[in-house]
Amino acid sequence: MNTLTTRDIVFVYGALRSGTTVFRLMLNAHPEIANPGEMDFLFDHLHPDPTHPTGWRYDLAALTLNRIFQVHGMTLLPGLDGLDLLEAFLDELKGQHSEKILSINIHRHVDRIIAILPHAPLIHLMRDPRDVARSSIVMGWAGTTYHGVEHWLHTETAWNVVESETSPPPVFTLKYETLLSDPENQLRDICNFLGLSYDPQMMDYYHGTTYSAPDHTLVQQWRHKADPRDIAILEHRAGAMMQARGYLPEMPPVELGVMERFLLALRNKSHVWAFRHRRYGATNFYCEKLTRWLRIAGLHRHFRQRMNKIDQRAVK
Repeated sequence: MNTLTTRDIVFVYGALRSGTTVFRLMLNAHPEIANPGEMDFLFDHLHPDPTHPTGWRYDLAALTLNRIFQVHGMTLLPGLDGLDLLEAFLDELKGQHSEKILSINIHRHVDRIIAILPHAPLIHLMRDPRDVARSSIVMGWAGTTYHGVEHWLHTETAWNVVESETSPPPVFTLKYETLLSDPENQLRDICNFLGLSYDPQMMDYYHGTTYSAPDHTLVQQWRHKADPRDIAILEHRAGAMMQARGYLPEMPPVELGVMERFLLALRNKSHVWAFRHRRYGATNFYCEKLTRWLRIAGLHRHFRQRMNKIDQRAVK
């Protein structure tokens, strides 16, 4: 399987709502680091394909419809696909930030990063899944903590491929809670990992943004903002992975019956649909679903584009 060379690229890997955006701002405040943000599109739509000379191929239709891809305005060079196209994307990003270490936020598919860029340094950012799940509900991605922890489980389970490597890439493990409670020392350690000197500008990352200075009160909000029963149910689902990542379950064990699982699923779906209905409006929401189901590509693209614009306006 073909691989690419690393060329001063470090990936920040962590679940959505794990603090990757705040950390990105901190990194980007360093004069020798450029972090343009999350770029899951680089790997979300790149799949193994033995029929392509590089062993990989992009789903170009899905890629060009990706909101983040559109926001970054990446150049889709004609005739390129697979790892050739990925390399062109990375070259373009490096060209935009010459003489700097390029840092890219990724939430999924760390296995593809390992396969394609086996020596690329990785910063593994973790956050207490109880806070991740609570935040996911606020974002409208889930309606229960039981379902809100699902993407955290997928992200952390995928990380196991890194830990199983016989020759793993350089890895720095960082907890969101420690980053907020002791930011300067954590950032010093990160700079050392990257072979750079610490720069105090990193602590001023929030100037000119909608974010605030590091606030340790953002840690463990689940203790006073979540129902104990909901936390117990989450810990029932994620307890093993929580312990593996150093987050100890605290609630008495629970067992979920068939009816409770059904009601949780119903509560989750109702919340998510209601949230999306409010955000996108009935026409966009239902027409996007219908055209996707009927595979009417042109109309589906039209409604997806309209929803992308609404999502972009909502980005903090």
